[in-house]
Amino acid sequence: MTDAPKPISATPGAAQEAAARLTLDEKAALTTGASWWATGSFPHAGIPEMRLSDGPHGLRLQDDERADHLGINGSAPATCFPPAVTLASSWDADLAERVGRALGRECLAHGVHVLLGPGINIKRSPLCGRNFEYFSEDPFLSGVLGTAWVKGLQAQGVGASLKHFAANNQENGRMSVSSDIDPRALREIYLPAFRRVVTEAQPWTVMCAYNRLNGVHSSENHWLLTDLLRDEWGYEGVVVSDWGAVLDRARSLAAGLDLEMPYSSGLGPARLVDAVNSGELDEKTLDVSAARVAELALKVTAHADPDAGYDRDAHHALAREAATRGAVLLKNDNELLPLDPRADIRIAVLGEFARTPRYQGAGSSKVTPTRLDDALTALALAAPSARIDFAPGFPVDDPEGDLAALRDEAVRTARAADVVLLFLGLPPSFESEGYDRDHLELPAAQTELLAAVTEANPNTVVILANGGVVRLAGWIDRVPAVLEGWLLGQAGGTATADLLFGTANPSGRLAETIPLRLADTPAFADWPGERGHARYGEGIFVGYRHYDTRDLEVSYPFGHGLSYTTFEYTNLRVTSGDAGLDVTVSITNTGPRAGHEVVQAYTRAPGSQIRRPVRELRAFAAVPLAPAETRDVTLHIARADLAHFDIGADAWLVEGLDYGIEVGASSRDIRVTTSVTIDGDTPTDVLSADSTIGEWRAHPVGGPAVERLLDRVRKAMGDAYPQKGSPRYRMITGMRLSQLAKLPIVPLGFDDIEALLAVVRHEPVRSLHDA
Repeated sequence: MTDAPKPISATPGAAQEAAARLTLDEKAALTTGASWWATGSFPHAGIPEMRLSDGPHGLRLQDDERADHLGINGSAPATCFPPAVTLASSWDADLAERVGRALGRECLAHGVHVLLGPGINIKRSPLCGRNFEYFSEDPFLSGVLGTAWVKGLQAQGVGASLKHFAANNQENGRMSVSSDIDPRALREIYLPAFRRVVTEAQPWTVMCAYNRLNGVHSSENHWLLTDLLRDEWGYEGVVVSDWGAVLDRARSLAAGLDLEMPYSSGLGPARLVDAVNSGELDEKTLDVSAARVAELALKVTAHADPDAGYDRDAHHALAREAATRGAVLLKNDNELLPLDPRADIRIAVLGEFARTPRYQGAGSSKVTPTRLDDALTALALAAPSARIDFAPGFPVDDPEGDLAALRDEAVRTARAADVVLLFLGLPPSFESEGYDRDHLELPAAQTELLAAVTEANPNTVVILANGGVVRLAGWIDRVPAVLEGWLLGQAGGTATADLLFGTANPSGRLAETIPLRLADTPAFADWPGERGHARYGEGIFVGYRHYDTRDLEVSYPFGHGLSYTTFEYTNLRVTSGDAGLDVTVSITNTGPRAGHEVVQAYTRAPGSQIRRPVRELRAFAAVPLAPAETRDVTLHIARADLAHFDIGADAWLVEGLDYGIEVGASSRDIRVTTSVTIDGDTPTDVLSADSTIGEWRAHPVGGPAVERLLDRVRKAMGDAYPQKGSPRYRMITGMRLSQLAKLPIVPLGFDDIEALLAVVRHEPVRSLHDA
């Protein structure tokens, strides 16, 4: 009888030692799921089983017999926190971290080692059916909140799975569509959130996406999974496939995908063994991935606690807090809200969503809640002196219902009330993982109900429940107040009552722009693509970068949100250093209630030599303030966050400019401004004799040198030399330097050009990341 192996610590060396005990067949099996939600265990090598589970706004724990990744079958009860669309609207990294910690505790209690989240893909179009599961249209906001969430989860000893890497921005055709993105847009919009989470939080796993990126499947993209993720960003964890994303196991492993999920009926391991035996795949490559998976299994199981539990009531309270912080008060004419909970009034509560809440999205993130608050019950409890009358108004997802009768009943109820609370939103069938929306409209039955109700009683508040943006322009002028609730999680009903009656002060701010119409959206002309390709023709101009740069009218801008109090911004000052900028502003609560102000710092780059958005978010903070309280708020803008990706240099560079600093309450509500001079990085562009005069002039070293050379030409040619700004001057700007030297009327030779090149070659080059 052999002795049992000694426990192995979760270190890279120990994991390599454990993996070395495995046969070729066992190493191949270790790097592929053993079931739908678990990896294999190899007791003789000291490698334990590891269990994974869907998230990210709640634990979706299933047994293997009823497993699925589409939200079809049920799961064990767990706290359903507000999805990312709502959590992002809080603009509060501390809150995101606390939600992550709570999720980690629930995972420990259920024996789950890796939770599949967060999703941080950019909201390129409001039509994406999975937008409820993503944070924002802005990569900085997405990255900061994703980092906080991961840190909170992993502080409990549970691994995160950062997803979906990369450019998974639509559901239609997601298994095979190619996201065709130019290098600058990819680097500045679609990758920065992933880079931030990887470099600042080191998620224990990163999940590759289903889609192709510029023609190459993410699961087989060596540049994405190895060159960028590991070599450039320094990622240390495990790359795992999305469920069923692997096409060829040998090619995916060679590209850097360590763990295929789920179980592939033995096909994946067999393919690896054959590839090694045939010489197609170096066994050392398999050894590396096996050691990574072993290290993760050892690390997560070392934190496992069979006696772990969690406080369901406390987690429900946290879900309620997150819901109140994430709802956005879009409109509040004449301060209709908050209602007085002590008033003896008659309130009409209309809309089936008040009784049957829409609180989460559909698909793999669908959670079975531990309890579920509905707004109708919560409103009655919050205002015992009021008379509350309810009418459903419309069926949630049944077009065959008697719409006329439901509408008539709601109108009668509205006409008899002092105020109407009208609950509208998107039915569950309208948005889900697996398919995209066709339009931005509310169902016609709901907008027809709204028209009839507001005709009967203009004193109407609309409360929305939707995971993606809906068009407001067709009806919002009919109502004095609108609360965008998004999807509020299991405590959303009580949170809604808190907000409507003023127990909580709305502090949510839009993490995405609400456009006037679908045709105004950045990706409209290229959505959803054709013949297997989605062309990202809008480039870097996504979200508010598109709307604000083009000065397009919108329903509500990025960062917008009202409060029951008011805030004043004064005394803006900026200090600069090698690490970046510290932007300090004084914020005063000038109203009657305590509240949170979300302070947003943007930069402008006037005079830039490259095409840039009119402004870009660089820092933010959610600041609690009592009435009459003033606080100095300091926001740090890292120097790296001022950089653009220079496609000529293939590097991140900070441009030397006088940057505008704008601080305000939304991208279009700028309260205070100043400017600061930033020294730029020396570009790494390689100038040559065939570079244009314009390219030489734009270079910080070559520019002055070429101007000195051109001064000789100017003097020799006299009046014949083109005047600055003239058509011929512009023509010369586009000429290659070598062309100019060939003109007989120009006193310039190739020896002069070689001397000019020597000046540039001897100038030391410093890139942003070398600093």
